[in-house]
Amino acid sequence: MSTNEYEHKSGHPNDPDLHSAMDDFMHAFTEFRDTNDSRLEDIERKMSADIITEEKLARLNNAMDHHQRRMDELCLKAARSPRGFGSTAIQTEGQLQHKSAFDGYVRGGETQGLRALEQKSLSVASDPDGGYLVPEETETTVMQALKTVSPIRAIAGNRQVSGTVYKKPFSISGPGTGWVGETAARPETTSPTLAELSFPTMELYAMPAATSTLLDDSAVNVDEWLAEEVRTAFAAQESAAFVSGDGVNKPKGFLDYTSVAEGSWSWGNTGYLATGVDGDFAASDESDQLIDLIYTLKSAYRANARWVMNRTTQAAIRKFKDADGNYIWQPAPQAGASPSLLGFEVTEVEDMPSIGSDSLSVAFGDFNAGYLVVDRLGLRVLRDPFTAKPYVLFYTTKRVGGGIQDFDAIKFLKFGTS
Repeated sequence: MSTNEYEHKSGHPNDPDLHSAMDDFMHAFTEFRDTNDSRLEDIERKMSADIITEEKLARLNNAMDHHQRRMDELCLKAARSPRGFGSTAIQTEGQLQHKSAFDGYVRGGETQGLRALEQKSLSVASDPDGGYLVPEETETTVMQALKTVSPIRAIAGNRQVSGTVYKKPFSISGPGTGWVGETAARPETTSPTLAELSFPTMELYAMPAATSTLLDDSAVNVDEWLAEEVRTAFAAQESAAFVSGDGVNKPKGFLDYTSVAEGSWSWGNTGYLATGVDGDFAASDESDQLIDLIYTLKSAYRANARWVMNRTTQAAIRKFKDADGNYIWQPAPQAGASPSLLGFEVTEVEDMPSIGSDSLSVAFGDFNAGYLVVDRLGLRVLRDPFTAKPYVLFYTTKRVGGGIQDFDAIKFLKFGTS
């Protein structure tokens, strides 16, 4: 990709670091592709690859991962809200009062203003023992940041609730239907069979610490500081739970449900295709298994489908070619975008398992339809100036739940024999 193409596509023409990272990545990918071609030629000629070529390929794979991480960090930094993110927004009198009262609480522990506001609004979402609600704009900033940092939240469906549990009805079998003639009798149709999915919200917490100097500095926007501190901690915990959480005091991850072979799939289970080799892809035509996985998904879901895997799994798949000799994995067309695999975007999730015996290391599906993240409204903060003196701790909590809402929308590749 040329410099001009990069500047046009990336949207960051004035960021030399991002420009450099993208150039380094594309250079490493080109060298990786050429080296892998040599490796495949060696295998075809000599039935084995040269060890020096294998080592070089591994180094290039690691280099690509390094450059990708660098781009991700720079894009994330560029996506963060600028300093004073709420200063120019049009706010109601109540919002300004809340912001001022919360600022006084965070800086000096003054609670009278927040108590008065919560009594006035008859708030049941917080209390003095559980902390105080942060201003609405701070909560919005945290939630937007989480969507940027947390990969599953970014692609999953989302609901906001005011209670502790979100319940969603679904139809196991629809009402009876049929064709009839214009004057024929219309028999009574059967009623639909409904069941219910339940998504309880669990408490997630972070505890950033501040010095008295920082809190006394009037130039520091404490709302923004708090949002920056908690979002990374929340995102790391969320990501792990959305993938493999057991549903006990945390969301239920999509890998925690019972998985069955696609031919035996039924509602309530997740379906998979097996590679036929324990802990690995098949010895030949590896890309065929990924194509087969694509077509286990109904066409209605494929339009919005994507791959989910971790970095090491993606590194293995980068080497694969299709029947015409084309690489099935392609780098992102611009900084901040996703790479593609067989024409579908790849979402990198480090909490996905690496390839191993009977592992479900590759997921494919419409995660917006298949997995639901539930957020209870309200982000609370409890100020603690005593536990870690001279630092002030801010026990920050939110309630979040999650689980599969459509068991037909996500499929897996299992690295096993059956």
